[in-house]
Amino acid sequence: MKFRVEREVLADAVTWVARGLPARPPVPVLAGVLIEANDEGSLTLSAFDYEVSAKVTVPADVSEAGTVLVLGRLLADISRNLPAKPVDVTTDGSKVSVTCGSSRFSLMQMPADDYPTLPTAPEPSGTIAGDVFTKAVAQVSVAADRGDTLPILTGVRVEIDGSKVTLLATDRYRLAMRELTWNPNSTDATHLALVPARTLSETAKALGASGSIEIALGSSAGGDGLVGFEAGQRRTTTRLLDGEYPKVTSIFPTSVDSEAVVSTGELVEAVKRVALVAERNTPVRLRFTDGQVAIEAGTGDDAQASEAVEATLTGPELEIAFNPQFLLDGLGAVGTPFTRLSFTQPSRPAVLSGQEEQDGEADTSYRYVLMPVRFAS
Repeated sequence: MKFRVEREVLADAVTWVARGLPARPPVPVLAGVLIEANDEGSLTLSAFDYEVSAKVTVPADVSEAGTVLVLGRLLADISRNLPAKPVDVTTDGSKVSVTCGSSRFSLMQMPADDYPTLPTAPEPSGTIAGDVFTKAVAQVSVAADRGDTLPILTGVRVEIDGSKVTLLATDRYRLAMRELTWNPNSTDATHLALVPARTLSETAKALGASGSIEIALGSSAGGDGLVGFEAGQRRTTTRLLDGEYPKVTSIFPTSVDSEAVVSTGELVEAVKRVALVAERNTPVRLRFTDGQVAIEAGTGDDAQASEAVEATLTGPELEIAFNPQFLLDGLGAVGTPFTRLSFTQPSRPAVLSGQEEQDGEADTSYRYVLMPVRFAS
């Protein structure tokens, strides 16, 4: 095998396919990236760990077609650090030579015959705007569980009903839900999938720069156990999580007693400063009165901090406490200049939603539900 490829093209391609390679693969070959050079003048790079597959095709000047398997993370590190010159890759016996300018590397070939076959390229079920998808996934995945106690909560629940998509995630302490639209191939499409949040988040970031992302679900993805994404020449599949997702939408309050609107940026900065004195797992307290919200942390002989931010309050005054990081996650995900906080009572979940103007309407397409923390009054 012998080919020449632009350094930037190679680095982007290897980084894309190698991003999900396991640090400690159960089988050594799963740490590899498969490179296939064909006579038509293109390279196809692939990676697969039986859970997530990634494939990308890029242009190259191929002198001699062939297939090799090399350590993916090592090749990614090398290609990112090469000088900005064309890269020549050739095979020499059991070695793979990588040359760029005066830089020369020699890598061991891995047994390509032992490499598993990737899932077939799925048929798309529909398309969605890349920037919209990336933002929606970021807004929801922030609430997914990061532990292993309940694996099902490490996923994002994706429900499709015609042109409507609902993304939902929870770790039992907060819940995030985003509703958006996409362009399904079939107007009566219905799908329900539980996608690992980490994989979904990485995929959305990597593909989001593209104008449009194709999504394949159900039988289109090659079976009910897979979901596929494709944008440009990049394709990826991931195995879905098994199990029944808890019916958590009942957490959303059915009524609202008090609502406050506050500048998102000002509240974020104030909470960050006040939380500096909050010990681990210690909440910050928010006291909403007419015209302002007072943020406090620390009690008794401990370090204390307080700050006030302008707010408009509709309804009775109240005091409520939150885990500061969970509150900051929600404020960061809202993504609008102002945040509306809706309350029933201090012991019940609060709902965060965004709005563009202080006196405007709330955008309820994204809602972040946050459980309060009990505090000593």
